[in-house]
Amino acid sequence: MRTYQELFRTPEFTPLFLTTAGQVAAQTVSGLALGTLVFTRTGSPLLSALAMFGPSLAQVIGATMLLSAADRLPPRATLAALSLLFALGMAAAALPGLPVPAVLGIVLGLGVLAALGGGVRLGLLNEILTKEGYLLGRSTINMSSGLMQIGGFATGGLLVAVLSPRGALLTGATGRASIGQTWRNNARLLSSPPRRTVYLALWVPNGLVVGCESLYVSYAPDRAGLLFAAGAAGMLTGDILIGRFVPRRWRSRLTVPLLLLLAVPHLFFFLGPALPVAVVAVTLATVGYAASLVSQERLMALTPDELSGHALGLHSAGMLTMQGVCALLAGAVAERTSPATGITVLAAASVAVTLMLARGLRRAEEPVPEAVVVARTRAAEAVPPSPGDPVGTDPA
Repeated sequence: MRTYQELFRTPEFTPLFLTTAGQVAAQTVSGLALGTLVFTRTGSPLLSALAMFGPSLAQVIGATMLLSAADRLPPRATLAALSLLFALGMAAAALPGLPVPAVLGIVLGLGVLAALGGGVRLGLLNEILTKEGYLLGRSTINMSSGLMQIGGFATGGLLVAVLSPRGALLTGATGRASIGQTWRNNARLLSSPPRRTVYLALWVPNGLVVGCESLYVSYAPDRAGLLFAAGAAGMLTGDILIGRFVPRRWRSRLTVPLLLLLAVPHLFFFLGPALPVAVVAVTLATVGYAASLVSQERLMALTPDELSGHALGLHSAGMLTMQGVCALLAGAVAERTSPATGITVLAAASVAVTLMLARGLRRAEEPVPEAVVVARTRAAEAVPPSPGDPVGTDPA
């Protein structure tokens, strides 16, 4: 599957694409409104970052308790129910006079459920597309998310100015899970060194840069929406280039360069650049988010089919959890120094982590023979091979 025409001819892809885009738009408006509301009431970069990215942090709870349901629950009904809960939660958070701790409690609770939603949504995408079509489908959904974020942040900024943060927040509110099985599946997925390296590359450098982004509100309180929109535009550009135009034989070599691109331009915030320069730096940097597409493709090549939804859910939950952790870290640094210093420190940490992971990523990107995949799966499950099954030695 190489063209968008083929992609949109696939049954069920268009409805999934449209519902995902709508949800991203609503979350974007609500997130900016929440961050602005809390910053206006408290003047705290830390609490503002927590309001916007705390739901991401809370996904670690969902990843340890709920993800086994990602491959068991009926996906369509589950996604519809979670969308309704999100709308009700955002409406509740906009209630006049609601204390800031109560607002944060609501959004953190929604973050726990979002971990399950991410696993179900990505598992459904993997189910309705062929393995060759997954990266194109994922990049297309990412592109729609980028467009929705551009429009959402621009609309959110306008609504915050016209309606107030609380009014913008209201505008944006539109199988049985097994904890034990979730833990066992997580352990199985993380038992392979190549998969662990890919997960770390998906989670940590990305999370640290999102920590940089969590300080946009405190860096430019009146123009944060412009910085976020610039970031969404850069991400959209990267997804188009990697998802549609870069051949597969080249993609595997781009993980480390893209991760470095994601962080390095943010180092210039140490100079306290004016808004136009900051917009250019953010746009350039966020092209590097396309590294996630390359790493997800590699993750699927290293994962048994029956765990695809769980594996993608673990990726999503882990990534968003790390984003929440790093947003809090960035807020704490900015509280003691300045937003510009916080952005610089988190960007430097992202560069350092990427360089430490580079060697392992090169090994993880090497071709994996089918016999090795089977051997890894058997070893992880502690199941002896059946007669006639291929066997091999795990070079990792």
